[in-house]
Amino acid sequence: MRILITNDDGVNAKGLEILKAIALGISPDVWVVAPETNQSGTSHSMTLHTPLRLRTLDDRTFAVDGTPTDSVIMAVRHLLKAQPPDLILSGVNHGSNLAEDITYSGTVAAAMEGALLGIRSIALSLMMSFEEGGRRAIWDTPLAHAPQLIKKLIEKKWNPNTLINVNFPDVAPDEVKGVAVTSQGVRDQALLNIDSRKDPWGTPYFWFGFERRKSTLVPGTDLAAIAKNKISVTPLSLDLTDQSAAKALAQRLG
Repeated sequence: MRILITNDDGVNAKGLEILKAIALGISPDVWVVAPETNQSGTSHSMTLHTPLRLRTLDDRTFAVDGTPTDSVIMAVRHLLKAQPPDLILSGVNHGSNLAEDITYSGTVAAAMEGALLGIRSIALSLMMSFEEGGRRAIWDTPLAHAPQLIKKLIEKKWNPNTLINVNFPDVAPDEVKGVAVTSQGVRDQALLNIDSRKDPWGTPYFWFGFERRKSTLVPGTDLAAIAKNKISVTPLSLDLTDQSAAKALAQRLG
């Protein structure tokens, strides 16, 4: 089995190193094609108006100066064109991708692009907690649980319009309370702060910042599963059509 791994945190990210170890536990044929720099929050964007550059790190590791979507396309349509990957793994993201995070996530977008190209794709993210000095990442948790989970997920074929979004809780491996198949949750609205500053030349610039609020946990959602220290596995569809709304509109518009 040929596995392509990528991410949105950049080719030097710790999570990509962890994912490579996970992938090598499944197959020896592992290729890395990832963004040159951190591309968090770029969602499913593609570089169209500037040329892309590709840097070779070793015979199976490449950095693309573009987005996660660019990286997957470069891998499948160029580097591995003669023998495309059988599986695409994206992550392990430095932080969860739950609820509305999915719409912003470059990690999920890389898996989405893989699904669009007809390749089974899984996005993996690790919940992190904030502590003095930065964020805490328990990398042993995906290392311990991801290999067997991935093997189970790929045992049988799944809908080609589906990608899988996996989130690991912020606990030690032996504190994980199982696996839950979930739906995408909804957080209570986050407060967006816009911090206005000026550079040394007096030109204004801005930082976006989000203040997370505690959300009502709906059973069966990714948010609820993570709150119970379970691994959340959410199947996502490429078809974004709201079928119930489509039926109602068809009746209304005749």
